Amino acid sequence: MEVTISSLHFKADVKLEEFIREKTSKLSNLFDGVISCDVILKLDSVSSNENKIAEIRVMIPGNDLFAKKQAKTFEEAVDNAVDALKRQVKKHKEKLKGM
Repeated sequence: MEVTISSLHFKADVKLEEFIREKTSKLSNLFDGVISCDVILKLDSVSSNENKIAEIRVMIPGNDLFAKKQAKTFEEAVDNAVDALKRQVKKHKEKLKGM
């Protein structure tokens, strides 16, 4: 599975990119049909602590799955988004089995 990581208005360090690749690889373990994953990291201009945003789009045959989460750290935001995508992937697999 191909993972594309984009960080807007800052440079993501290698540790963060490795963390994202490790987390998103778990999605392809759940479902073989995952083609690729686009991850966009943003810094929100809000002055609150929870200004890190992770948007993850998972390409699968038929349609895409998407999750956007905001948290205090990018790791937490990515973790929450991947958890949401895991639920979406499981739901998608159940739909396919039902057909």
